[in-house]
This record gives sequence, C-alpha cells and structure tokens, in this order.
Amino acid sequence: MLRSLLLRRPSPSSFSKDKLQRSVHTFTPDIDSLLGQCSNFKHIYQTHAFMVSRGLDQDNLLISKFVDACSINGLFGYGHSVFAHKTHPNIYLYNNVIKALSQADSAQLAVSVFNKIQHAGLRPDTYSFTFVLKAITRLSAIRLGRGIHSQVLRIGLQINSNVVTALIQMYSYHGFATEAYNLFEEMPYRDLIMWNAMIAGCVKVGDINKARDLFELMPDKNVISWTALIAGYAQINQPKEAIEIFRRMQLGNVVPDEITMLAALSACAQLGSLDMGKWIHGYIEKHRLYRIVPLNNALIDMYAKSGNIEKALEVFNDMSCKSIITWTTMIAGLALHGLGIEALDMFYQMERAKIKPNEITFISLLSACSHVGEVEKGRWYFNIMSSFYGIKPSIEHYGCMIDLYGRAGHLAEAMELLKKMPFEANGAIWGSLLAASRIHGDTELAEVALDNLLMVEPRNSGNYMLLSNLYADVGRWSEAGMVRKVMRDEGVRKMPGWSFIEVNSRVHEFIAGDKSHPQSEKIYEVLCNINWRCKLASFE
Repeated sequence: MLRSLLLRRPSPSSFSKDKLQRSVHTFTPDIDSLLGQCSNFKHIYQTHAFMVSRGLDQDNLLISKFVDACSINGLFGYGHSVFAHKTHPNIYLYNNVIKALSQADSAQLAVSVFNKIQHAGLRPDTYSFTFVLKAITRLSAIRLGRGIHSQVLRIGLQINSNVVTALIQMYSYHGFATEAYNLFEEMPYRDLIMWNAMIAGCVKVGDINKARDLFELMPDKNVISWTALIAGYAQINQPKEAIEIFRRMQLGNVVPDEITMLAALSACAQLGSLDMGKWIHGYIEKHRLYRIVPLNNALIDMYAKSGNIEKALEVFNDMSCKSIITWTTMIAGLALHGLGIEALDMFYQMERAKIKPNEITFISLLSACSHVGEVEKGRWYFNIMSSFYGIKPSIEHYGCMIDLYGRAGHLAEAMELLKKMPFEANGAIWGSLLAASRIHGDTELAEVALDNLLMVEPRNSGNYMLLSNLYADVGRWSEAGMVRKVMRDEGVRKMPGWSFIEVNSRVHEFIAGDKSHPQSEKIYEVLCNINWRCKLASFE
C-alpha cells in the first residue's frame, strides 16, 4: 500500500517551481496517509525521499508532521536531522521538534533547539515554554529551569495556565515545593490540570497533608485528582488513608482507570487486605481494563503479601508478557511465604527465559536462601551477581548475606563479612546479628551488636528487649534486669504491639492497650471471656 502511494505520484519534471509551491496543499492528504502508515525506518526513509523528490521537504507543516511520525516510531534523531536542514522553520515546527526531543532521551538537544528560536528572529510561545520545561524536568537542571522562568516573566506569560502548570511540575520535580506553591497561589484562575499538577507536586515532595488540603478545596475533581492522592498515601505507607480515599472515589461514581487500580493495589498489599484486593481484581476483569504489565505485577504483589501465594502464581502464569519486575515480584513473594526452593526454581526459569536479573532480584534470591538455610547457594548468588552479571553489591545485599549467615549459625562468617564490606553497618544489619545471637545463644556477639545499635538507633526499644530476653534465656537474670533499667533511665519506651484484621472488606487496626476502636467494649468483653475459659481449661 505504501509503495503504491509512492509510485502513483507524478514526476517532479511535470511541475514548475512556482506550480510546486502552489500545489503543496494537494499533496497533503497523500503525505498524511503515508506518514500514518509508517511503522519502521524503511517507511520513514521512503516517505522522506518522496517528499524531497517533490520539493516538499521545505514545507513547515509537512515537515512538522514528518517529525511527529519519526517521534511515534522512535526515530527522534532522524526527525531532528531533517529539521536541521530546513531553511526558515516557523515556530510551529520548532515546537514540534522540541516536543519530540523532550519525550526522548534527547532533552539536552530539546533545550538547544529552544535556544535557537530567538536567534532565528522568532519569539517562543506558550507551547515552546511548556515543551522545553518538560525537557528540563527530565534533565534535572533546576538552574536552567530558573533561567526559562525568567524568560517567561520577561515575555509576559506568567499568568498563562499551561506555562505555569509546566513551571509547577518542574519546581515540584526538583523538590522546590515552595516555589511551585507560590506560582499556584499567584494565579487568578486555576484550571483542573493546574490543580492536579499542584497536588501531584505535593505528593512528590512528601507533603501529603498539603496535597489532601488542596484536594478537599478543589472545585472539581477527575480520576487523576483521586489517583494522585491515593498514590500519595500509598507511597508514604499510609494504606488505610489510601483505601479510604479509594472508597470515597467509588461513592462519588468516579470511574477508576488502570493507574488508580495500581495505586489501590499497592495500598492493599501494604495492608494485607485480601478482600479489597480481590474486589479490585474482579473489577478489572469485569470492566475489561487494559491489563498493563505493572497492573499484573501489582496483583501478584498484593496476593503474595495478603497470604494467597497460589493466586499470585495464577496471575503470574496467565501473563503472556513478563518484565524483570514481574519475575522479581514473584520470586520475592515465594520467599516471603518461606518457599525458598520454589523461589530459586523461579529464578532458573527466569534465566531460561533470557531475562537479565537486577539488584532487586538478587535481594529476593538471597532472602529466599535465608528462609531455607541455603548458605552455599546464597554465597554463590552473591558472588555471581558481580562476577557474571556485573551488579555491584549494595548494603542491602551485604545485609541479606549477613542475615543468611546469622540464621544458619555461621556467626563468625557474618562478622567477617560485616568487617569486609565497603559500607558502614546500619541498624538493620546490627539488628539481624542481634536476633541471630539470641537464636544461637551468643551473648558476647549480642552485646557487641547492641552497643552498635545504640549508636545508630538509640530510641529503638526492640533492640533492648532482644538483649534482655537473651540474658533471660540463658539464666542471667541480673543482666536482663539491668538492660530494662537502662531503658527506664534513658527514657526508652517499649513500643506497643499492633495488628490488622480484615472484616467485611474493612481493615481494622488494633494497638496494645488502645480503646479507641468504636467496638472496644465488646472486643474486651470477648477477650476477657476467652481468658476466663483458658484459665478454666488449665485447671481441668
């Protein structure tokens, strides 16, 4: 089809130069058709040749469309090279090229093209600034962004909604929430896109309270508004609030999309809310939402963390396209359930599928080895990640290995690795050594671990309790009492235990000694009854 369209056009000899210029518009439908069918470099090249042979490669509108086609096919460099040979490009063409480059890994080139606009005697418009600010956001170049902001003020576009929204996104991305909020506040009119950008900006910098305040003040909300807040709560480990907003969204008859479901599933995974996760899965199936790979990954993660590893495996096996995150999530889920052998087998399948593991994959693998006490396999994986896969071990990998050695009773090897690693041991590593010391009755190592933990986590009551319990286990009651006395003297309070339970798709949180639950009286009545029955049973 593409070839027939190319061949049926008359030769350039049948047109005079003036006639060609007057007749450019007659070629536009055919060019549009050709560009719409381009799906690879050969098609792009043929279409370009068609345009050049007919003198159409100097038409701003057609070249703009050609650049768009190059962008769609990922041929950003080719599109830019064609633009570079264009004489007297207009602002529309400049904007299209900046837009295309800002979407690729050519953000620096996009800025360079923007800088040429004024040198060409043109004036950047609202689209020019919007597109170049997106490029600057990708570059993480805040100084450059401030320079563009100055140009916006100089040209007088500081109250243009699109430009200000792009500036808010740029400042928020770089962590400058105050500047972003000041721009938002100074606007006499704020459209829905700007409100969403400001909420997303607050979420980006971790200011969920400001995001919530803005959300409640919004005159209108769409699915993006709701999703931003749900994702914000999920990102800072406040899943109950995320689910609460998701429920409000349902009551407001706002139709969720794939990204909303992704955020809600993340919250369900954190809570272990299996019923809500199942409902979301059912909604996805019923409404035929597009099963993007991240959405399937979230379903696997939710089912694994909510206790249904069989369902997680079912979702995994039903996927025709699996990413590295898919495999890693499944391996981590199996390890979480203590299925270390199955997790290692999953890694073998991953290798056979020619999927290259990443840093997180090896953390999951080492965790799986730790669960089943596979010291030799763990050591082998730790070594090949750098020697074969070229992945430099991070402190998390060293922590997994130290935990593996500690659980298996190889405490001397654990300490040796700790001393050799090129990182300062953190609380998690010393904590795992302290726990291993209690399991294997090594009070000397426990004391060393606690001394170091007191330096990095001086207010963590759990560390004191572990050592106190270790002394009690070996009958050293005076030392156990001394540890508790130190806790009192230092003002370290034991953190109360807490738990979640899901009833009728609602997650209830309980904290030891807390009576804030609306049904606390009935709960304590049942607990007392259970306690009484246990005492009766002990006398029988």
